[in-house]
Amino acid sequence: MSDYANDVLVSADWIENHLDEFRDDDAEYRLVEVNSPESPEDDDFPSRYDEGHIPGAIGLQWDEDLSDETERDILDKEGFESLCGSHGIADDSTVVFYGDGHIANWFALFAYWEFKYFGHDDARVLDGGKDYWVHNDYPLTDEVPAFSPTEYVAGGPYDNIRAYKREVDEALETGIPMVDVRSPAEFTGEKIAPEGLQETAQRGGHIPGASNVPVAQVLNDDGTFKSADELRELYADHGVEGDESIITYCRVGERSSIEWFALHDLLGYDDVRNYDGSWTEWGNLVRAPIETGEAE
Repeated sequence: MSDYANDVLVSADWIENHLDEFRDDDAEYRLVEVNSPESPEDDDFPSRYDEGHIPGAIGLQWDEDLSDETERDILDKEGFESLCGSHGIADDSTVVFYGDGHIANWFALFAYWEFKYFGHDDARVLDGGKDYWVHNDYPLTDEVPAFSPTEYVAGGPYDNIRAYKREVDEALETGIPMVDVRSPAEFTGEKIAPEGLQETAQRGGHIPGASNVPVAQVLNDDGTFKSADELRELYADHGVEGDESIITYCRVGERSSIEWFALHDLLGYDDVRNYDGSWTEWGNLVRAPIETGEAE
């Protein structure tokens, strides 16, 4: 993995070799599984957290644990500190994220992005996610760890990795590259959201000028990330070279956090922001410009 700009991916073997540290009450290492809100009814789909998880892993839910559902926002700083401290995560812990989903690490990368938003330094990701772990017969358990609470002091928030509507408005005016990571059917407006997911919008389509790089294109068949060279070529084909500001978006910011991670942390592009309001916000805004059909 040395061809990436940052050493933020870990292998399944690496985690297996550190299972004792992840199960220890000492907060030096913490492992976090983030479940997607819905699971496909598919025999090949990895188990939910309570049905089997990596030994020592803490289980979090995107909607219940990492979000303020009343304001449709991520946690505030105090809430984030409380969440981490209650699970025995310290601000200097090595925290490794992984998860299930229609896409490997679907909501786990959103958790990673949220931790970075609040300044957590040593955050990493299991390459391939839970799919890779389960399909390659690594150990699972249903034992839920109970770690001693810690005091967590968050940095940030660091808005330089987060886009709001105002940044999207500016991107429309200045031509800043926007990467829509949704499926082609969502991008063209044929579909508004993946099947079975509640957060949706009144209109379909995409933000004018955005490129469509479906998130599956940054991953190999086994859910691991493509090489740095492959990623650079993929984005360059869509006019994204890394010298400019870049905004990623999807439906609620979860798939776009995967490509934010690929651009910002794997390729090392400096100015990359995740628009977590994404299509659920933009597609419901009055008078927000929308295009349908294929990208020009």
